Amino acid sequence: MRPPALHPLAWWAWALALAVAATRVSDVRVVALLLAAVVAVVILRRDDSPWARSFPAYLVLGGCIVVARIAFHVVVGIKSPGTVLLDLPRVRTPDWAVGIELFGPVTTTGLATAAAAGLRLAVLVVCFGAANALANPKRALRVLPASLHHMGSAVVIAISVTPQLVAAAVGVRRAQRLRGTPQRGARAVLASAVPVLTDALDRSLALAASMDSRGYARTLPGRSDRRVGALLLLALLSAAFGTYALLAGSSVPQSAGMLTAGAAAAVAASVLAGRQVQRTRYRPDVWGRPETLVALAGTVGAGLLIASSAPAGKLLLAAAGAALAAAPALGTRRFAS
Repeated sequence: MRPPALHPLAWWAWALALAVAATRVSDVRVVALLLAAVVAVVILRRDDSPWARSFPAYLVLGGCIVVARIAFHVVVGIKSPGTVLLDLPRVRTPDWAVGIELFGPVTTTGLATAAAAGLRLAVLVVCFGAANALANPKRALRVLPASLHHMGSAVVIAISVTPQLVAAAVGVRRAQRLRGTPQRGARAVLASAVPVLTDALDRSLALAASMDSRGYARTLPGRSDRRVGALLLLALLSAAFGTYALLAGSSVPQSAGMLTAGAAAAVAASVLAGRQVQRTRYRPDVWGRPETLVALAGTVGAGLLIASSAPAGKLLLAAAGAALAAAPALGTRRFAS
């Protein structure tokens, strides 16, 4: 019998904590340790579901981000002092683009800085890809508040596009292999593009139809509440003015009070909007000790990684944070969906 699956929000909490660490860490070695921990957990804990098989696509996307960031630095980046690797000629831009020059000398320092910035962004994308690969998006929708079901349904359909494309591409390539169709070259890509898009569209339409037939995000008639719109408007205005006051250097208690009032209005609007949606839960997901350990592993590991990037931090502390972030790979619950 297959072991029970983890709560989907546990994986999202783990991944979001590591994503925050990826944005705060500047040392390339620490970022590399974080990436290794995320990849190790996904490899050891994912199953054979379509969303789990789409994780390599996020790795490819991360590699493309690093390459694009380096290319952008070579073309229009600020040239840093250092050893010159490529002495490209400078190209002056029109007068309306004052201070911008294309190409120029490419130094080791500038190239390393661009690669590090691209790697941080790539790790951020990989963290979200890991959450998508480990947590079943349909199960994650069930644990959302009732007021977020409309948005949650759209998000589930949106994030299922990549897994559907991967599954469709695998099926089309298998069919072409059985028919003896060439699998490489531009001709093979053009021959498989239309079947892949058609199959992915059919899968998405089937998902939307099944969700609609089961009553996802269906609003009860005659239960519209005008207070929801007023509270949401109050929450948006409070958040906007509170953020502006905080960034402008105004009184911190006043800014915090406005932000707190906006958050309270948003929670009240969510509660009132949830009463308009009718839903039932069959076999609800239970948050237990394994889920708490996974969330704590991501949170504490992210804290250690961020602390290691401080001037007094050490690489040993970063290694401990990465090891703690990779601890869910050794869990007893093997399957994640």
